[in-house]
Formats: sequence, C-alpha cells, structure tokens
Amino acid sequence: MVYTLHSAWRATAPYRVRIGLALKGVDYDYVPVDLIKGQQREPAYKAVNPQGLTPALDIGELVLIQSLAILEWLEETRPEPPLLPKDPLDRQIVRTMALIIACDIHPLNNTRVGRYLNKELGVEQAAWMAWIHRWIADGFDALEPMVAEHGRGFAFGETPTLADCCLVPQVYSARRYEVDISAYPAIVAAADRAAALPAFAAAHPDRQPDAVL
Repeated sequence: MVYTLHSAWRATAPYRVRIGLALKGVDYDYVPVDLIKGQQREPAYKAVNPQGLTPALDIGELVLIQSLAILEWLEETRPEPPLLPKDPLDRQIVRTMALIIACDIHPLNNTRVGRYLNKELGVEQAAWMAWIHRWIADGFDALEPMVAEHGRGFAFGETPTLADCCLVPQVYSARRYEVDISAYPAIVAAADRAAALPAFAAAHPDRQPDAVL
C-alpha cells in the first residue's frame, strides 16, 4: 500500500516527516494543505486530522499525526537505516535534541501562533519577527553545545538521526526568517551536511508539488 501524506510545503513539521520517509525509502502520495488559506481548519481536513495540524500520514487502517510520533513509528516498523542509536543514553540525547526543536522552538513560531499574535493581540510584523528570532536563538543556544559535543558530521554521530530530521527544517526556518545563525557553527555544519544528502534534498520545501517559488 502507498501511504498518503497530508503536508504543507514550507511547514517544518511535515518537512521532518518527509525526511524520515525518504531516509526509510517509503513511497507516499502527497496531498497539499494550504495553511495560509486555512485549509487545515476546514471540515474536509478536520475529518482527516481533528487537531487541524500538519502532517497527517494515512497508512490505511489509521491516520498518524504528530511528526515525532510518526518518525518514532517509522523507526519501530522499519529499523533500517536507524534514526536512533543503539545505546539507551545516546538515544536519550538524540531525542533531547529533537524535542528542543519540536517542543521548545517550533511551536512558538508556527502559523497559528503568528496568526493569533497578529489578529487577536494586534502584534505588528516587526514585533512578531523579534519574537521568532528570540525563541529560535533560545533553542539554538541550548542545542549548539550538544551538537558540538556529540556530532561527528551530523547532529549526533556519523549518520543522520531523528535529530537531523528536526534540525534541517529548523535551520531552513531560521534562514527563512533571517535569523543570524553565525553563532551556531556546529548546528550549521551538521544541518548543511545532512541537507546535501539525497533524502533530505528530496524533502526540501522547494521540491514539493505545492511549493510557491
């Protein structure tokens, strides 16, 4: 069976899942969800994912949601190539890196938060951009020494892991919002090396069918 991924081209959460699917060699059909137009809040999509967020991966008997949960499911059902190291402490470090991005950086900078700050609280664009820069920097400040210590070409070790699935999209987002990432050389080096791999390149936002270039 070919899975169906409900994705938004520039959103970082589905970007993570596209990387994971590509690394695991999983084919899927792509169904775009336009977050700017609000398609994620429409009844048709809410019937797929009641939370109204992307991604959603339809595997036939179930629709999987939440990017890290989907990546963990991929790891459990398709162990090769591994996204998590074998040692339990190493796995904890990789998960910590991923969660810093997925839980502490990304949720504060996504579309629905920006819409609420702008529409409901009247936050202007300059202040919104300062908000984005603040929380990306806060997360990268925590992440940089971890990557510097544990990276061996990638965020952790010598092969891509769950951490890289999260890091590459977050660095893409930081650059999109013109965050100065020169203070994070370990992060930049790891993300750029991973991004050059075919699986990561195939998942890049600009290569998605709904990309607006």
